[in-house]
Amino acid sequence: MNAKILQSKSEMTKFQVLTEIAAHQPNVRQKEIAVKIGITPQAVSEYIKELTAEGLIHSDGRVRYKITKDGVEWVLDNASELKRYSQLVMEDIISHVSTWTAICDEAIQKEDKVYIEMRKGLLYANRSKDTGIYGTAIMSGEKGFDIGVTDLKGYMHVDTESITICKIPRIKRGGSSFTNLERLRPIVESKPYIGAVGTEALMALKRIGITPDVMFGAPESVIQAAYHGLASVIVIVEDEVSYLMARLENESIPYEIMDLSKTGKI
Repeated sequence: MNAKILQSKSEMTKFQVLTEIAAHQPNVRQKEIAVKIGITPQAVSEYIKELTAEGLIHSDGRVRYKITKDGVEWVLDNASELKRYSQLVMEDIISHVSTWTAICDEAIQKEDKVYIEMRKGLLYANRSKDTGIYGTAIMSGEKGFDIGVTDLKGYMHVDTESITICKIPRIKRGGSSFTNLERLRPIVESKPYIGAVGTEALMALKRIGITPDVMFGAPESVIQAAYHGLASVIVIVEDEVSYLMARLENESIPYEIMDLSKTGKI
């Protein structure tokens, strides 16, 4: 896999120019962009003309530019592709010169050949279960404790897991009191990782005796869990759902959404 945008210097520069416009709109100083990304002001001007023609930015004055909806989508698509490419580099290439942390399935001695597998988002090491992925222990460790593993060989394929989104009402529409807790309980009990966004979400979980694994930074946390093959559920207040859905779609992470708001008046 290679990020398409990296195959063209022109496309990469266009990405940088558009990102700078988005960051400093509407008053865009072409000289400042030129200095920041290392091209001439004349080149910046040409890229701006191209971006305008493609409908990625809109001008409402001589030096007043705003990124359009299409421009935002183009930036996000390419940023996601770059992120996936960087993850490939980190996981498949750097792994051969890095030290990885794994939990011992059994007592392991320094210099042992160990096999690696991922379970519930964590790496585990053992000496006998051939997973096709192996390396060398750089230290000794007892069962249940962490060790370092280097010179990793083999390819670890981890399917991206789905995320279940449970949408609940904000307090002005009843909060946790107007959440369908009977539907919520079996959903969260079926998933190994639970996130909460909003006090109402935390209280809804508390009403069914559940403590979330993460609250602050929960969207990013469940995304990382999905990449590590860990299915999760995120209980989230209604006005935060659209942002989360956009993130998941840009990251190409599968999800399902359930509206757990009760009908009726407060």
